[in-house]
Amino acid sequence: MNDFETIRYEKQGAIACITLNRPKNLNVYNVRMRDELYQVLGAIKDDAEVHVVILKGAGEKAFCAGADLTEFLTAPSPIIARQVRWERDVWGLFLRVPQPIIAALHGFVLGSGIEMALCCDLRIASDDAQFGLPEVRLGIIPAAGATQTLPRTIGRARALDMLLSGRWLNAHEAYEARMVNRVVPRDKLLPVVESTAEQIASYNPLAVRSAKQALIRGRDLPLAEALEMERRLAMTVQHLPANKSP
Repeated sequence: MNDFETIRYEKQGAIACITLNRPKNLNVYNVRMRDELYQVLGAIKDDAEVHVVILKGAGEKAFCAGADLTEFLTAPSPIIARQVRWERDVWGLFLRVPQPIIAALHGFVLGSGIEMALCCDLRIASDDAQFGLPEVRLGIIPAAGATQTLPRTIGRARALDMLLSGRWLNAHEAYEARMVNRVVPRDKLLPVVESTAEQIASYNPLAVRSAKQALIRGRDLPLAEALEMERRLAMTVQHLPANKSP
């Protein structure tokens, strides 16, 4: 599964790593990357050996600087574009992956880069990261979920500020807005992300997946229903052996 043009996929033990691999183009998201991500995420979703996933960008300048608009804005027709999106809904697939996904964010995190990161469960940023949504300035709007995932993450007011004004956030502003979980020095980013992945991978994978499922599914349910779902999930893991301390 390593014969890709726009991404690299590696698996070491229980940790899978996806690298967006278009560094000369700031890892912008194009049709080929969409198709390759769809393929690899589908494989990860069904791979019981994978307990944690890392998503990162190649090169020094960007995690992902947005979408390749020369491709996505020249679809053959709206009908075909909708059909392709339905058949290759990579964003929905991100959200359906049961394993935790950790995004390692550096440099430019723009447009589709933010949308991809918001589909991950943990976001760790280097202190040089910059976050922005340039779509409205280009006469379009985000089309991969940012109008929904961003306000759910940082709140309506901050999301509208970014979306309508085009204002960028630096890494520390993103942390204060709760867009990212941690900010670390650039040279510590991958060591911290890998250490976090190793810690999670050391736990029982059913317990980890169940905890993720309970939180994600429960946030859109009435409290009583969410608590009942949590109870059912807890029953499935309560007899698991305790893990050793990391």
